[in-house]
Amino acid sequence: MATRFLFTVILSFLLLQLAEPDLVSDRAALLALRSSVGGRTLLWNISNNSPCSWAGVTCEQNRITVLRLPGVALSGEIPTGIIGNLTELRTISFRLNSLTGGVPSDLALCRNLRNLYLQGNRFSGEVPEFMFGLHALVRLNIGENNFSGEIPVGFNNLTRLRTLFLDGNSFSGSVPDLSSLKNLDQFNVSNNLLNGSIPKGLQKYGSDAFLGNLLCGQPLDKPCPATATSAPGNASEPANPMNGNEPEKKEEKKKSKLSGGAIAGIVIGSVLGFLLIVMILMILCRKKSNKKTKSVDIASIKNQEMEISGEKSEMENGGYGNGNGNGYSGAAAAAAAMAGGGGGAKAAENSGSGAKKLVFFGNATRVFDLEDLLRASAEVLGKGTFGTAYKAMLEGGNAVAVKRLKDVTISEMEFKEKIEGVGAMDHQHLVPLRAYYFSRDEKLLVYDYLPMGSLSALLHGNKGAGRTPLNWDIRSGIALGAASGIEYLHSQGPNVSHGNIKSSNILLTKSYEARVSDFGLVNIVGPSSSPNRVLGYRAPEVIDPRKVSQKADVYSFGVLLLELLTGKAPTHSILNEEGIDLPRWVQSVVREEWTSEVFDLELVRYQNVEEEMVQLLQLAVDCAAQYPDKRPTMSQVRNRIEELRSSSLRDDLNAHPA
Repeated sequence: MATRFLFTVILSFLLLQLAEPDLVSDRAALLALRSSVGGRTLLWNISNNSPCSWAGVTCEQNRITVLRLPGVALSGEIPTGIIGNLTELRTISFRLNSLTGGVPSDLALCRNLRNLYLQGNRFSGEVPEFMFGLHALVRLNIGENNFSGEIPVGFNNLTRLRTLFLDGNSFSGSVPDLSSLKNLDQFNVSNNLLNGSIPKGLQKYGSDAFLGNLLCGQPLDKPCPATATSAPGNASEPANPMNGNEPEKKEEKKKSKLSGGAIAGIVIGSVLGFLLIVMILMILCRKKSNKKTKSVDIASIKNQEMEISGEKSEMENGGYGNGNGNGYSGAAAAAAAMAGGGGGAKAAENSGSGAKKLVFFGNATRVFDLEDLLRASAEVLGKGTFGTAYKAMLEGGNAVAVKRLKDVTISEMEFKEKIEGVGAMDHQHLVPLRAYYFSRDEKLLVYDYLPMGSLSALLHGNKGAGRTPLNWDIRSGIALGAASGIEYLHSQGPNVSHGNIKSSNILLTKSYEARVSDFGLVNIVGPSSSPNRVLGYRAPEVIDPRKVSQKADVYSFGVLLLELLTGKAPTHSILNEEGIDLPRWVQSVVREEWTSEVFDLELVRYQNVEEEMVQLLQLAVDCAAQYPDKRPTMSQVRNRIEELRSSSLRDDLNAHPA
């Protein structure tokens, strides 16, 4: 009997092995990976024989198909002989770790691999040839590593590719023609050592995909040098040995032709040109003398727009935005800094009968007219949701930001009614509207200029050695200030909302106090500006971006809080590639008990406020709840931020008593 029982046990074990031999092999491969790479120990319950319940592991039909280990402090090289055992893998994500060396060659055995995310590591060497045999690849991101050599034309073999990110490496040489990649919709080779012209088939991906190289041609604003080809009649052909010094003879002929009629023509042309310049100067002088009695045509600002910095737009945002992230979306030239608060509107005195006037809000003691605005030296700050942004320096040295609105289709009476409501908003955490101008062709808004720029630029801008780390006190203070400004807006009535809350619309003073901008404009611009208005911040229930409720504002603010805590923009390429939004990404990481991995590395060092950070993270998740009735009000949000800031201040005082 005992023998029969033992035989049954052994047979059952063998049958189990035969039933799941691949999963056993997959499990062994994961344990080998865990023991081979350094860093934080992977939080796997190895007492559970099935790896399918381990964090970051997904199985289908007793095989591991997804392995996601982003930002878990993996370091060292991945040895050959591990990944190749996971032959049914469809997704690998090792992004944001510190892995070194080359990509293991046995990755070539993962023939079903569709998504490979290796960005943000220290992989080096050339792109291995075996990678071009992974014909199922759809998403490939090897950006922000140390790969070198030329970009191989072998990428053309990966005909199913939709994403190819090679940015932030040390690739050299020219950009190859990748015309075989018909499905490619995301492409980036920025910040490498590339040179030469950009292939025509890749020009559709925009300038951001090529910045930080020595490349030329479209879509960059850097034309390529003229080619050796020349117009007919020019002696640019190489000398033919059968013709002797034929090019020199042609050049001599050309010179001889210049000796007669050509020289006379040049002289006559010079005289006529001189007379023309004199006439232009006389006309300009006459116009200047009559300037005080003539009205200013605001349409001339269109010409300025084309001249100033060549319409340079460094950032796509809602506030004014330049390379430093300053943020007022859309505008025109400038106006002097003004003091004063709320109150009725008054028109600036402007010479010239019937001329349109700037309309000022409040009791400003120092005003300027339209001519002062147009005379100001202007700088294009960027394009945003509502138009183009400008910084203007007036003669007195004061700067203002001006929005040049686009797609305004409402009548002047309706515009005046709505914009006066905006001008009446008066709160220390709002960017005040100082003046406006309305005509059939132009609509301008004049604001205070905040040189520190936007929260978006502060979080995602300069990452170099000169960057000032954003500590907990700064970030939580910005959150409180922004919440207070939005709470004030909501207090103006149940139907009053911002409608365009995002980090580029949170501007900062020199002491890092938050100022909310772009409020009140959501119902002024036309529908053509609406569809992509708050990409990544929009609440799921919002269908028409022009009709945003206060609860939808709360959702957007929740995303903003997550951005503050994680350091990731909701439109971050990593999130887009993996098909998730920022709230869902945070929830997935927290669900796997990797809460500390959520926070921006600049925040992790502040261990004494970890509890408050987690509380703010929970508040952000509450704000970004799927259903509107589950979200708190902005008053509740502001109160909770105030409480946790007070708590962290008390803890700090207790830890460092006077």
